[in-house]
Formats: sequence, C-alpha cells, structure tokens
Amino acid sequence: MLPSLWHHPDFRRLWAGQTASQLGEHTSLVIIPLVAVLSLHAAPDQLGLLRAAGQAPMLLLTLLAGVWVDRLRTRTVMVAADAGRALALGAIAVVVPLTGIGLPALAVVAFAVGSLSVLFDVAYQTSLPRLVRRDQLLRGTSAVEGSRSAAQIAGPALGGSLVSLLSAPVACAAGALLFVASSGSIARIRHRETVAPPEGRSWRHLRLVAREPLLRTMALASAAFQFSFAALMTAYLVFLPRDLGLSGAEIGLVLAAVGPGALAGSLLAARLPGRYGHGPVLVVAAALGDGVLLGIPFAGSAVAPLVLINFVFGALGQLVNVTMTTVRQAISPPEFQGRIAATIMFAGMGATPAGSLAGGFLAAHVGLRPALLIAAIGMQLSPALMALSPLGRLGRELAEDGAQPRSASEPT
Repeated sequence: MLPSLWHHPDFRRLWAGQTASQLGEHTSLVIIPLVAVLSLHAAPDQLGLLRAAGQAPMLLLTLLAGVWVDRLRTRTVMVAADAGRALALGAIAVVVPLTGIGLPALAVVAFAVGSLSVLFDVAYQTSLPRLVRRDQLLRGTSAVEGSRSAAQIAGPALGGSLVSLLSAPVACAAGALLFVASSGSIARIRHRETVAPPEGRSWRHLRLVAREPLLRTMALASAAFQFSFAALMTAYLVFLPRDLGLSGAEIGLVLAAVGPGALAGSLLAARLPGRYGHGPVLVVAAALGDGVLLGIPFAGSAVAPLVLINFVFGALGQLVNVTMTTVRQAISPPEFQGRIAATIMFAGMGATPAGSLAGGFLAAHVGLRPALLIAAIGMQLSPALMALSPLGRLGRELAEDGAQPRSASEPT
C-alpha cells in the first residue's frame, strides 16, 4: 500500500518551510508600503512607484527563473532565496536606527525581496510535482496553497501591528526571522530530485504556452487579473488610512480577512472541481470573487463590511488559484514544469508593475473611490477570458495521460 501524503517527511518539511516563508513574505508586503504611507507620508503616485519597484522582478526575472529552477535542485533555490530575503530585511533592521530610511532605500529593499520571491515562488511550485505522486498533487497543492492562505491571515495583521505599535526595524527583523526558519526547514529535505539536463531549446516552453489553449488562457487570464488587482491594491492601501481613517492595526485586520477566506477556499478546492468540473468552478468562482470587490468604493468606515468583502474574495480567489495550479501541474510535461510555471507567472505578475503605476495615477487624478471602482470592473476580464476558452469547459477528471491538452506534451 502506497504511503499517505501526510506520512511523507520531505513533504512536511517543504510545507512547514513554505508556510514560514509565505508568512515572512506577506508580512513584508504590508510592512514596506505602510512604512511609506504612515511614516514617510508617501503620496499615492509615490506608493505606486514603490510597489512597482517590488513587483518589477516579476517582469524582469520570472522567465529566467523558470529556466534556472528546471536545471537546479529546488531545495537549493528555495534555501538561497530565503537566506537572501532574511539579509535584505535584516539590513533595514540594522541600518534604520543608525541612519534613518527614505523611499529610495525602501524601493531598493522591495526590489531585492521581490527578486528573491520570484525565485522562491517558481521553485516551490516546481518542487511539488517532483516530490509527490501525480494522484497526490491536488491534496498537496491544496495543503501548500492553504499554508499560503494561513500566511495571509497572520502576515498582514502582524505587519500592520508591528508598524503601528512598534517600529520599522522590529517589523523588518520579524520578517527576517521567518525567512531564517523557512530556510532551516527546507534545507532538511532529503529527496534527490531529477533535474532536466541542459539543452539548446531552452525557450521551447514559450511556444508551448502560446499554442496550447489551456495554458494560453491561464496566462492571459492571470495577466488581466493581476494588472487590475495591482491597480486596486495601490489605491486600497491609500484609501484605508486616508479616506476611511483606519489605524495600522485596523488595516492589518481588514487585509488579514483574506486569509481565513482563503483557508476555506483551499478546503473547497479539494472537492468542488471533482464534483462540478474544473472549468465551471474556475469561471464561477473568479466572477463572484472578483465581483465582490465592487463593493469596496461604497464601503463606509466600519471595519466589518470590509472584512466580509475580503473574506469572500479570499475564499473564491483561493478556489481559483488551487484549481488552476492543479490543472497546470497535471498537463505540463515534467521537464518543463518550472519554465511553464514561470511563464504563466511572468504573464500575470509581470503585469503588476504597470498595474500599480496605473492605480497610483488613477488615485491621484480621478480620486480613490473612482480608481477602486475602475480597477474592480477591470478584474472581470479574467473570468470572461476563461469562460470563452476551452479552460472554462474543462471537466471533472484530468486524464492520466494528459488527454485534454495532448498538444502540451508533443514536440513543437
């Protein structure tokens, strides 16, 4: 009898390390913008530039990261990325008390952390198909993405509270320690990975994603979502403290509400696609989850409605994320797992710097509430693209031989 996923010691080490790493990442993603808004009084367009600096590596490095990860042990990449992020945040903890800090320094740290986050995210998505059996992918992905959701609960609340109650150095030091813990756990993985040998056609995966309807739609839908969501978040992070007058701790609570919703979404993702079909679940969950954000511009200063909106968005967004990740892992040729993951991440997350700049521009020139409404409407393009493609019609079963997207494993 084959051992259960939960009795797999290396999977447990990956899961624990990835949880700590995601907690550190989500803490730092809140700390750096809130330091800029609350301590440095950054204007909306300045915040857009700061967020764009942290997101630029997704555009500049993601495709190369996929090539590197496919040729290296993912354990090595993840340990190095976590160590680097710990050093970057630790540098703030040491330098700030001595010299102070400004927006340029924050932008440098954001860029460094963002660059290493690209490497880590591609590596952990690639490590799972190398580590577990195909029939364990859905449960493994649900567990790993569930840990990311747990980090979304604690990360914003921890980051907002530390910035509000203590200081930027302490907040950054907390994030650095989380990355150290992650690096230690992942370094204990003993599984010997099979790494693709170097070959001349390193960019064949780009043609594969462009030609395969399911992968192509994932890339386009991800780009549409991430561009509009980045615009929305830039305006949102200014809207909460300035328009609604929320404190750092209240902002952390509102943002953290995505986390428990995402945990619920991870549980739903283990059941709903197998019952109703992967395609219908993707389209309906994306349309409803993105649609609930239309309520943000009309929210008052009460925290409860914002918490509810973020909870629903987190639940349905996580359902989409786990389902789409499982489909991608199941249909991608093993030798191209890292590069295909990186290509889709590049298409989506590579759009975020432009989205952040657009959100800052809209917030500065048309106002915060109109900017939020425009961005929320733009997010509906993502489920529309899925509904009009073969991805929206994908059924309950992902064939063992990749029958749905057979062209993905054929020579191009």
